[in-house]
Amino acid sequence: MSSNASSLKRVNKQRSSVRGGISQQVNVTVLLATAALIAYGSLIIWTASLSIAEASFPRHLLGIGLGLVLAVLLARTDLRGLAGMSTVLLAIDILVIFSPYIPGLSYNAKGMTGWMKLPGIGLTFQPVELAKIITAFFMAGLGAQYNGRIDSVREYAKLCGMLAIPFCSVVLAGDLGSGLVVFMGGVVIICMSGPRKEWVLATIAMLIGLVSLLLAADSVLDGLLGHDVLIKQYQMNRLLVFIDPENANSDDAYNLMQSLIAVGSGGFFGKGIGHATQSGSGFLPEAHTDFVFALLSETFGFLGAFLLIALYAVLILATIRVAYKADSPFQRLVCAGIVGMWTFQIFENIGMCIGLMPITGIPLPFISFGSSSMMMQCATVGIVQSVWRHRAKSS
Repeated sequence: MSSNASSLKRVNKQRSSVRGGISQQVNVTVLLATAALIAYGSLIIWTASLSIAEASFPRHLLGIGLGLVLAVLLARTDLRGLAGMSTVLLAIDILVIFSPYIPGLSYNAKGMTGWMKLPGIGLTFQPVELAKIITAFFMAGLGAQYNGRIDSVREYAKLCGMLAIPFCSVVLAGDLGSGLVVFMGGVVIICMSGPRKEWVLATIAMLIGLVSLLLAADSVLDGLLGHDVLIKQYQMNRLLVFIDPENANSDDAYNLMQSLIAVGSGGFFGKGIGHATQSGSGFLPEAHTDFVFALLSETFGFLGAFLLIALYAVLILATIRVAYKADSPFQRLVCAGIVGMWTFQIFENIGMCIGLMPITGIPLPFISFGSSSMMMQCATVGIVQSVWRHRAKSS
């Protein structure tokens, strides 16, 4: 009996050691939440592919496959060395942002020039997705220098000014939506770097004033010089649709109305796979990309939408825990920037589908169709796992 008891203890000890070893190398909660989101998104895209020719399910799987390879490579790499490479990261960031304008690489997709085609393999890629991650590393490296406390207004203003460089570059490259993602990720990093609350509040007030001044100046200049001087007409149309959707006269107003119908018609349990009439009949545009949440809600109803939000909550809270356990300010700020980008994209995409946010082309993380977005979303998870893997042993 004593021999059997000793053997059982050894087996249990070995199992505990294995489980402990896995949890030291991989954050299981982040992994499971990501896997669930990718599987859920794949189901939605497969559903979309039944009636939408552009929603190529094999291409979606290719993006997932490439993203998982990238995630594994990043997870196994100690990224703390990037903390002291802010200047190099900024230079790479700007190069990546404007790379679609390099002759021979530029590729036009749906009227946008923010794409590039990789020579030799013919794969198209949206470089701004990579720029979002590079900006997070860049800003985290700058913010980590203050070790959680910024003592002077000058240093705070300098940090804000450095964020303006990649943000303005993305906007100048013609992608305001992605620029906002870059901006919000950087804002979270700055706020977590330790500025005083009154400085942040004053900055918010200044930004509101600048936006108001920009809108007023655009109205005056449009009257003198014509449209698209400061704000492009389609961007203004989207703003007008957000303010007064029922009286707005544009394609964006139609898109929003169809999205609201799709979300509302799903009810509590949804119409089921293959029965989403708004997207299946072609009434809901971009149902597999920009308005994928409306497709999800019509197919799986309120219950499916709640499940999606719950999975996002688990992923974000688990990533915050990873940041808390990190052994350096740089690691914590990188995780904070990733959480900021995820959160903004989720709120913006879902919000625009239900009329609570202006319409943009921001994808829904892990759900929207698009290889570039999927690859970079997987990459962010790989970065979070890298932080967990290389955190302090004592934590």
